[in-house]
Amino acid sequence: MGTLSDVAKEAGVSISTASRAFASPGLVNAQTRDRVQQAAARVGYTPPRVARSLQAGWTSKFGLIVPDIANPFFPPVIKTIQARARQRGHAVVLADSDEHPADEIELAAMMAKEVDGLLMVSPRGPKDQLEEIRRIVPTVFVNRHVPQAPAVLIDTAEGMQHAVQLLHALGHRHIAYLAGPRTSWANTQRREAVEGECGRLGVEFAQFGPFEPNLQSGIGAADMVAGSTATGVIAYDDMIALGVLTRLAERGLQPGRDISVIGVDDSPMAALAHPALTTVRVPGAQAGTAAVDLLCDVVARSASTQVIRLDTTLVVRGSTGPAPAHVSPTTGDRGQERRVKPVSR
Repeated sequence: MGTLSDVAKEAGVSISTASRAFASPGLVNAQTRDRVQQAAARVGYTPPRVARSLQAGWTSKFGLIVPDIANPFFPPVIKTIQARARQRGHAVVLADSDEHPADEIELAAMMAKEVDGLLMVSPRGPKDQLEEIRRIVPTVFVNRHVPQAPAVLIDTAEGMQHAVQLLHALGHRHIAYLAGPRTSWANTQRREAVEGECGRLGVEFAQFGPFEPNLQSGIGAADMVAGSTATGVIAYDDMIALGVLTRLAERGLQPGRDISVIGVDDSPMAALAHPALTTVRVPGAQAGTAAVDLLCDVVARSASTQVIRLDTTLVVRGSTGPAPAHVSPTTGDRGQERRVKPVSR
């Protein structure tokens, strides 16, 4: 078991600086703080939690609220947050609001009694409710913009625009967007990006939903899409998109040939689907790490309005392909055909 002196020597800093990196991390620049923490891990040093709590007035715990722990997007984010918080000397208390916005403030109020700060990932509550949570406990929002609040925002606009551009380049002239939860800030950003890019390219735009982000929603959405003239579909997230793939196959339609499908997240199941799902990759793990570091700064300095923005990328796989000239309907007389007419630009 290493000592604080061992840590200081390994990190190339004074003992007082090493001590300050654990007791008052906000007073040490990020590069030095990381070097000290990495050195502590190498020499096997664990700072005394009781002493750190007395010196800094901290309980060494962060709260974390997510809307749905069963959604495949969130577990990797949670794991990253827990790992980074542990590196920074904090445990994580996790809660799931089960997609109920009203529960978020109740959970935050309960957590505020035992945590130093709160991370809210993709919260669904209204702006005034989230502002109230900030008054209860120091808070960093992930994937949700709250005016004057510290946040890590995932900019899906460019990725969604690239998704529309891909479909347009493949000849699709009628694109449907499958909306996510009505209260989701990310859903609004994604829909506006898709609709705006469709308008710019002269592509007909349609929206179905809102839907809950799960497979069953996608199965229901697929029937709506199959009954429309849309040949390209962009879903709010991978779960809805994967449900669409499943249902289209049941109806005898081949994704990527009859109807192209794009999701968002690049969840582990996206690459395993058949065909593999084209998707907008969201840097969830990177967002988790950035959020923990930002919350540490917020807690140490008592106030911050910093906003960190992360980009997304389009990952092209087999669920997208050239637009068909003719598409057999899946309702009514299958002997009929419906033509997809391009919209003039």
